[in-house]
Amino acid sequence: MTGLVVPVLDADGVRLRSFVASDVDLIIDAGRDPLIPSITSVRAHGDQAAGQEFIRRQHHRASTGQGWSFAIADPVTDTAVGQIGLWRTDIGHGRVSIGYWIERSHRRHGYASRALRLLTSWASTLEEVSRLELYVEPWNEGSWRAAESAGFRREGLLRRWQKIDGSARDMYMYAHLPRERH
Repeated sequence: MTGLVVPVLDADGVRLRSFVASDVDLIIDAGRDPLIPSITSVRAHGDQAAGQEFIRRQHHRASTGQGWSFAIADPVTDTAVGQIGLWRTDIGHGRVSIGYWIERSHRRHGYASRALRLLTSWASTLEEVSRLELYVEPWNEGSWRAAESAGFRREGLLRRWQKIDGSARDMYMYAHLPRERH
């Protein structure tokens, strides 16, 4: 599989870029969150080495063609506040999935909504993409509000869709359909 280039995307008060070494502290802080380690590859209560390994995994995803992993950053300071990824697991069917998280101290500032709108806009220009999907637990109102603000529509409830911390959890399925290309 061909490697992917992670572009820098900048618009609407948010920057999406590759993870860099100085983002390690964000990864360590995210590892202290009760939810982020259970739904991502961020190690719970990780140290500098675990943070650096997380960053290497994100770069590996692009180099192997699995998808694009972006640090969500403040465009003025370039300080990372979270992560958003576009995953190509089902690209053979024209589908990509999106996952995102914001570190606790940066929540409620609109970063997730703006990052999701920016990534969705960019992903919609990719010729091979006909459908963008994301999955959100029903209790996670902040996440599904971000999805809806980015133009995603809730298509239904997938019962026991994903195991989180060893339990099968229900997930809302959201989708965004890029305009047809002619």
